[in-house]
Amino acid sequence: MKKIIKNGTVVSDTECIKADVLIEDELIKAVEPGINADDAEFIDANGKYILPGAIDVHTHMDLDVGFDRACDDFYNGTVAAACGGTTTIIDHMAFGPKGCYPWHQVEEYHKLADGNAVIDYGFHGVLQEKADERTLSEIKEISEKEGITSFKLYLTYDSMLHDKDVFAVLNEAKKDDVLITVHCENDGMVNFLREKFGNEGKLTPKYHPLSRPAEAEAEAINRLLYLAECADEAPVYVVHLSSKAGLDEIITAKKRGRKHFGVETCPQYLLLEDDLYEDPREGLKAIMSPPLRKESDRNALWDALSNDILDTVATDHCPFTFEKQKQRGASDFRMCPNGAPGVEERLILLFSEGYGKGRLTLPQVVKYACTNPAKIFGLYPKKGVIKPSADADILIIDPDKKHTLTHADMHGNSDYTCYEGFEIKGMIETVMQRGRIIVKDNKFLGSKGDGHYLKREKSSVCRPES
Repeated sequence: MKKIIKNGTVVSDTECIKADVLIEDELIKAVEPGINADDAEFIDANGKYILPGAIDVHTHMDLDVGFDRACDDFYNGTVAAACGGTTTIIDHMAFGPKGCYPWHQVEEYHKLADGNAVIDYGFHGVLQEKADERTLSEIKEISEKEGITSFKLYLTYDSMLHDKDVFAVLNEAKKDDVLITVHCENDGMVNFLREKFGNEGKLTPKYHPLSRPAEAEAEAINRLLYLAECADEAPVYVVHLSSKAGLDEIITAKKRGRKHFGVETCPQYLLLEDDLYEDPREGLKAIMSPPLRKESDRNALWDALSNDILDTVATDHCPFTFEKQKQRGASDFRMCPNGAPGVEERLILLFSEGYGKGRLTLPQVVKYACTNPAKIFGLYPKKGVIKPSADADILIIDPDKKHTLTHADMHGNSDYTCYEGFEIKGMIETVMQRGRIIVKDNKFLGSKGDGHYLKREKSSVCRPES
């Protein structure tokens, strides 16, 4: 059946226009004023904003960290995403068994997600430990056969890649037109400090940010961008930028003409600070890597978004329960599973704290949460935009409704939100996926397994030019 969304303001990454939206056969057919059809269902959006379905390109559903597992799987985690206005995720695969090759985790993640996700989904491949001939050949194979056109590597953690292997991956990625996403922290610095604090008995949460300083992020970003530059401008993407020091390295690289890279930050680095770690119990909720920073870092990241220096806002959604799983770190912060929920909170926080408080324009909210993610990760123009032939993934937001953000209204399996008590102006009223209403007034109406696996297009340039 045809649907027409009437009388609303359609928001793109460049403008806001008064227009109706015609939906038919899961696609957007027209976006223009005064659309009418006798056989259509009408949805009144008077006084409301019509946005593309949001895309979160950094989630960790069902993540196995070895000693524990994230509490959101691909069903309840995507229910939470849908209720927060996210209609597509690209999930970062966990490390597989020691010595395994990239195909192993691709097969495992299909088992976890297929038939469970309620929204559309894709994967980032994972690279671990080595970059031998087989690993490099599988990058190309997986990209061509699975449409997994981005792979993640880490510059810290037990299964990190060292610089020689990073450089080999970047050279292969350049040849294969594959985007490499990177967790940037200096492993030696982090491990030295974690060991030092452990030996000194400094094991409460307040030592977590001290063990992973901003300088560790900045050095790793600088090193990555020079490695990529030397690899014939291999396209790379910096995940979860948290600090002004890291941002300064991004700005310096841009000034010297570096173009083929993208940068992501997350709501926690825009809205939360490291004083949360002062509470020896509650501070466990905010243990994530990289850690929360200072007010000056938050302000710098907001300014970077306002000035179009960054590219996306994702979440690094990796939830664990506070009362049970996070308590592993009660006597030693190093034993606390890293991560926090965020997939449900992201879009409305950007709307309220970004647009509502004058830090961002409304088109910028769409740019960072919808359109740029689609462009950078090979989903555009089917996703991330409201225009003819795009999938009818649509949000309707009432800008005048106010509410207090609280865990009681959340849909994931974690037992807390880091944003408890935030006063929000704006309410996600309706969420549509391919023309079907899957959320109405915070009630999930979709079904398990409705999400489609997305084979993504290749991207030769990470930062979108249009």
